[in-house]
Amino acid sequence: MKRSTWIMLVAVGVLCASTQLGIADDEGWISLFDGKSLSGWKKAEENQDAWKVADGALMCDGSRCHLFYVGDAQPFRNFEFEAEVKTTPGSNSGIYIHTAYQSEGWPKQGYEVQVNNTHGDPVKTSSLYGVVKVLEAPAKDDEWFKMSIRVEGKQVTVKVDGKTLVEYTEPEDKQAGSDFARVLGEGTFALQAHDPQSKVYFRNLRVKKLP
Repeated sequence: MKRSTWIMLVAVGVLCASTQLGIADDEGWISLFDGKSLSGWKKAEENQDAWKVADGALMCDGSRCHLFYVGDAQPFRNFEFEAEVKTTPGSNSGIYIHTAYQSEGWPKQGYEVQVNNTHGDPVKTSSLYGVVKVLEAPAKDDEWFKMSIRVEGKQVTVKVDGKTLVEYTEPEDKQAGSDFARVLGEGTFALQAHDPQSKVYFRNLRVKKLP
């Protein structure tokens, strides 16, 4: 075997090892998506055809269905989460944190970080839905942008392409409501397929656990 070929194979092996689902790399990052399958993810039981893998990304395109991360590395409490996101015109979606698998309906546990640049809902990308509103879209449709979500204790920070848009501190005495448990605790992540007119792509999803 030529030395150049051997070096290439070693490099590929290192890359594959560093992106194994549920396993942290040398910097502590855990890959949540392998770019080719739904491994590590579980669809809700309603409208399951709304989720598929397309062009190396998780794509939602259909009626309401949530896709939950169920990999071995969860649950997550304190963490830094990153994903690259691309919306199409008029689309609505979201990223849930500290949530839990639910077979149907809108997830009742955890917070939703809104993904919406031009949908009619005035609550735009990076908002903590129902808690903190961002009314001006920080990104454009048909262009990839990076969403970063950091949770440390009672603090939630949301960034888009490195710009801080939300800094929320949950009140110490906040308790879960009877319908939606919008409180920090621990849990997993979920992606939202919102409606048949919303097509959104997610790729390079990863998370780093924090103390």
